[in-house]
Amino acid sequence: MASTIDPRVDIGHVHLKVSDIDRALGFYRDVLGFDLILRHGDEAAFLSAGGYHHHIGLNTWESRGGSPPPPGTTGLYHVAIRYPDRATLGDALRRLRDAGMPVSGATDHGVSEAIYLRDPDGNGIELYRDRPREEWPRADDGEVTMYNAPLDLEALLAEASS
Repeated sequence: MASTIDPRVDIGHVHLKVSDIDRALGFYRDVLGFDLILRHGDEAAFLSAGGYHHHIGLNTWESRGGSPPPPGTTGLYHVAIRYPDRATLGDALRRLRDAGMPVSGATDHGVSEAIYLRDPDGNGIELYRDRPREEWPRADDGEVTMYNAPLDLEALLAEASS
């Protein structure tokens, strides 16, 4: 019998290989709004929301000047960045639109609302907010029933915080 993981475990940060630190900072710091905590020249940068040591590490150690991996190869599918509520997710969408960043998808999953895009290095990014657990759709037996429905981006923008 497999043991279960302690429910207090979470994922603390992600490190992304990028081809250009300045270009990556232009997205993660200047568009999404993460704070730059520490930078090591053109080799690495560490960004945070709320003063944590880092939520996102960017590095060029093995990828300076490189290109995204071709389709059909293994690797990271996307990084999910969770926003605390609908207003802050709407604000993230506003920032993307203001910067001219294309969105590749937007889905209501019942348990969450998600916006999908690619960063300047082609890394998949999901910006999302969870609905409160008591609002999650459930089958008669209590099992969570996620789904994929279109997310109304204009309604989300209308709720953006400023």
